[in-house]
Amino acid sequence: MPKTRVYELARDLSVDNKEIIGYLAGLGADVKNHMSVVDERYAEMVRRRFSPTASLPGSSAQAVKPRPVGVPGRARRGRGARRAQERAEQPEEAVASAQRASESPEAPSEASTKTVQDTKKGTEEATPQTQQMRETPKPPTTEPSQSRPQAQQTPRQESSKIAHPKQETDVVDEVEKKEGSRPSKASSSRSSRAGSRPAAIAGRRPAAQVRRPEVIATDDDDLDEDFERKTETTPRRRSTRARRPKDSDGRTVATAESKGRPRQKTRSDRSAGAKDASQPSQPTGPKIVVIPETITVANLANELGLPATTVIKALMEEGIMAAINNVIDYDVAAMVTKKLGAIPQKHLEEKTPVVTVSVDEDDENLQPRPPVVTILGHVDHGKTTLLDAIRESNVAESEAGGITQHTGAYQVQKNGQLITFLDTPGHEAFTAMRARGAQITDVAILVVAADDGVMPQTVEAINHAKAANVPIIVAINKIDRPGASPDRVKQQLADHGLLAEDWGGDTVTVEISALKKIGIEDLLEMVLLVAELAELKANPHRPALGFVIEAELDRNRGPVATVLVQNGTLRVGDMIVAGTTSGRVRAMFDHRGRNLKEAEPSVPVSVLGLDDVPAAGDRVEVVPDERTARQLIEERLEEQKDSHRPGRTRLAELFNKIEDGEVKDLNIIVKADVQGTVEALTGSLEKLSDDRVRVNVIHAATGGITETDVALASASDAIIIGFNVRPEPDTRRAAEREGVDIRLYRVIYEAIDDIKAAMSGLLEPVYEETVLGRAEVRATFKVPNIGTVAGCYVTDGKIVRNALVRVLRDHVVIYEGKISSLKRFKDDVREVAEGYECGIGIERFNDIKVGDYLEAYEMQEVES
Repeated sequence: MPKTRVYELARDLSVDNKEIIGYLAGLGADVKNHMSVVDERYAEMVRRRFSPTASLPGSSAQAVKPRPVGVPGRARRGRGARRAQERAEQPEEAVASAQRASESPEAPSEASTKTVQDTKKGTEEATPQTQQMRETPKPPTTEPSQSRPQAQQTPRQESSKIAHPKQETDVVDEVEKKEGSRPSKASSSRSSRAGSRPAAIAGRRPAAQVRRPEVIATDDDDLDEDFERKTETTPRRRSTRARRPKDSDGRTVATAESKGRPRQKTRSDRSAGAKDASQPSQPTGPKIVVIPETITVANLANELGLPATTVIKALMEEGIMAAINNVIDYDVAAMVTKKLGAIPQKHLEEKTPVVTVSVDEDDENLQPRPPVVTILGHVDHGKTTLLDAIRESNVAESEAGGITQHTGAYQVQKNGQLITFLDTPGHEAFTAMRARGAQITDVAILVVAADDGVMPQTVEAINHAKAANVPIIVAINKIDRPGASPDRVKQQLADHGLLAEDWGGDTVTVEISALKKIGIEDLLEMVLLVAELAELKANPHRPALGFVIEAELDRNRGPVATVLVQNGTLRVGDMIVAGTTSGRVRAMFDHRGRNLKEAEPSVPVSVLGLDDVPAAGDRVEVVPDERTARQLIEERLEEQKDSHRPGRTRLAELFNKIEDGEVKDLNIIVKADVQGTVEALTGSLEKLSDDRVRVNVIHAATGGITETDVALASASDAIIIGFNVRPEPDTRRAAEREGVDIRLYRVIYEAIDDIKAAMSGLLEPVYEETVLGRAEVRATFKVPNIGTVAGCYVTDGKIVRNALVRVLRDHVVIYEGKISSLKRFKDDVREVAEGYECGIGIERFNDIKVGDYLEAYEMQEVES
């Protein structure tokens, strides 16, 4: 129900505000000024009291229901001024005559009708002064049909009035026009006009007895002109007026459906009603927003249901400049979400479990497999020539410049046993495959020229093989050349940790000549001996599992991948997944080009049928069907997109990256400008090792930091320390891509101090518990997708966000964890002091009950 105020009543009734206030005060209503709200019961009493026809007993709202007025606002203002004059000047005899006339039950006679007409004529002849007194400060009023008084009607009721027959309205119009044209100072005229009033009023009662038609038309010619003027200032009423139907004569039509209909709601009423109707559907409590790992500002604003400018402003308040299409991470998005009054929730993608073939590796199914041998060494020391001698072929002549350009896989037979050889373009490819997880080499043959001795790439090959924990067999080649000195080579190898067996060590060394095929048989026998000691076995009855050695795009055969089967048996027709590519095996060929139907463990084959070229080192596995293959590829692509090369050890995060164990290893690669610095730095770092942390310098050399060093660090999870050297731009980009930490120094002690600081994080420090505060649980609240939040009162100390917490129930510890959220009212806070209330959420614990105590504490490291 709309509110009615004092000034509205005074305006509608043309009465001073003070009169209404005094009258209401006498009734006992609580009103103070013109803006006070008046109860509808008192408002009705005021209308009856101050209505112009209140003194006429015969006139009532039921006697005559005048037709609706087109623009009631303006006409009402004109009528109000005239009614004020009428009340001040109307003599008592006019009221008495009106009362006598109202008691007459007869219909109006011709004389009375004539009197009304004469009155109308007299009104038209009114003097200009009288007309000027009728005018209001507003624009000229409408015709008399618009300025008649409304007895006992409120603005609410005026809009619901209906039109009446022309007969009835003509009589009322004549009386109103006569009243409006009456001069204020002519008392004789007042008495004569008052005498004609009873005749007009008396004619109302029979008019009320006329049967009301279903559809009634009223003349609206004069209303349209005033309506056009009114809509210039109040355009919102145009649609309401325009919707009223008109007949063929242009007159407004009022239907019977509108009789007795309540007032139509205004725009404010409709908005208030819509607000009330929508209130029950509004969610209670803060909104929960699910946020992925990364999200754009526009999407975050859409999730919050707020304009993007609001989110951008909140980001700017936090010191973050972001446009609408910029991507922000979860932490920033969660901070802004909390700032805007919502609850952030991290979106955890549930990955579809990939159905792969799993076979129990029973000892009964395991069978010996051929060893996989990789040949390493310095450039032009005879690696490919040795392989030619073993294969009894000539591969070196087909290579450009006599240097191996591609990784080749070959298989030879010795004493009825197969040996698989991998010829790589140097140890870089060997390490690159190992960095991708392809730990496929069983034995490494290190080729060293007897005349050149140990070269820089030889040292790198030694370190790479050691990092892979692969047994090394040294083949001292070119012993037939002049100036060959095998003993000098053994001496150099001993300096790098490879002590020959004939010198009392455990490194197998064989003196050969690949060109003249000297010592080849002895080398193969030693390979078989080392493989036998390693007890290499595999299960040929399971689906195949292997790695890509090399891949290329053949213009005739399409993608061709050289695959080394590590376990199981690969057959033609199998559905395989190689990295992020898949396909069905259409054909397989061995290294001699022979067609194969199946490939057992340790057999290298060229596979046709993949839909794309895989990368060297990609894992190859057989899946049941194409659907499983697509799922596995999607999972691998998602892993590559989310985090490339995760888990690399960085010096600043070393303590958090090391896995638990009795012995912790810190692998380091040292590169310096001179050999003396390399030896000094290596010795100082190795002295930092103790029983709990072991520092391993897996590679140390002079020269700049190269991509080979980055590949070794990536495969070995090592840190690169450079002293007076700088990495090349390509090397730095490779380190960023692989996630390798490179530290550059100019003072040796700074490097040693940094390693000590990193190792202090590796050591188990001594901690001491410090209690921060206690809080009593007084209420619990269950938040959807969040859990139970405890409404607490801090009784002692303070509660700090992200602090450790233990839950005490009856002085017994029932849970220890970490505070996940701390709020005061709706705001996230860092701490809450004693004597204040707060909301506390505990990680992975929802069994909080009223009466529990939460004790916040922290562990402080004590220097030993």
